[in-house]
Amino acid sequence: MGNNGPVTRPASARAARLDQILAAAVDVARAGITEVDPDDVGDHLQAVAEGDRLVTHYFECNLAGYRGWRWAVTVTRVPRGRTATICETVLLPGTDALLAPGWLPWQERLKPGDLGPGDLLPTPPDDERLAPGYLLSDDPAVEETAWELGLGRARVLSREGRSEAAQRWYDGDHGPSAPISTAAPAAARCGTCGFYLPLAGSLRQAFGACGNFYAPDDGRVVSVDHGCGAHSETLIEAPDTSVEEMPTVYDDSAVETVSVSRAPGSVEAAEPAEPYGHP
Repeated sequence: MGNNGPVTRPASARAARLDQILAAAVDVARAGITEVDPDDVGDHLQAVAEGDRLVTHYFECNLAGYRGWRWAVTVTRVPRGRTATICETVLLPGTDALLAPGWLPWQERLKPGDLGPGDLLPTPPDDERLAPGYLLSDDPAVEETAWELGLGRARVLSREGRSEAAQRWYDGDHGPSAPISTAAPAAARCGTCGFYLPLAGSLRQAFGACGNFYAPDDGRVVSVDHGCGAHSETLIEAPDTSVEEMPTVYDDSAVETVSVSRAPGSVEAAEPAEPYGHP
């Protein structure tokens, strides 16, 4: 038969009873936070029983940059004693605390453009983007020199490395979805441009370098379906700015009377002529 009597839980499973003497020691706990200015310790939030005669007081944290954090001060007392003693003081994050992002290895923190002049970026020996140069590859440009042991590069791009690079370039600012590409005429694609320099190897079918001095992507790798307004076949006919010359029209049906003044020394028609002064 089953036992219908009360179930006794072990002491470790029972919730700790809140010690009233320690719960009332709010001022003692607040005074134990000595690392900061008193104004950085906010309102008392709660008192939590941690065990027999062991209570933790939580205070709001007013430190700049520590939103949602709490000061935690643990106090205790000796049996039959009425004086609270501070055990430890610590700053703990709350449920909505502002936390720093999780730690990541430096390889995962690097972003394009982080490498500056003088910086060294070591490549791990097991980098899946690279393969030994003596291995056969599906890239014709690599196989031309890969068989010459000791003469070519020690490592070359693996299939995974080429695929990652191609996808990254295609999805970036030099692919078909770039703003400058979508704004260009539909026929102004890099693959049909005279300034387009195709790459070698297996990437030749999809990528090349721009060789147009005036193009924004000059010297950069672009996809074959990228485009811009500096396409070699973008021809603009100059508008005809000549003005049609109108024929000269004379109106002889009207005569306009114009008064003419005489020059100094002139004579009227009725006046006698002056002698010349010689016979």
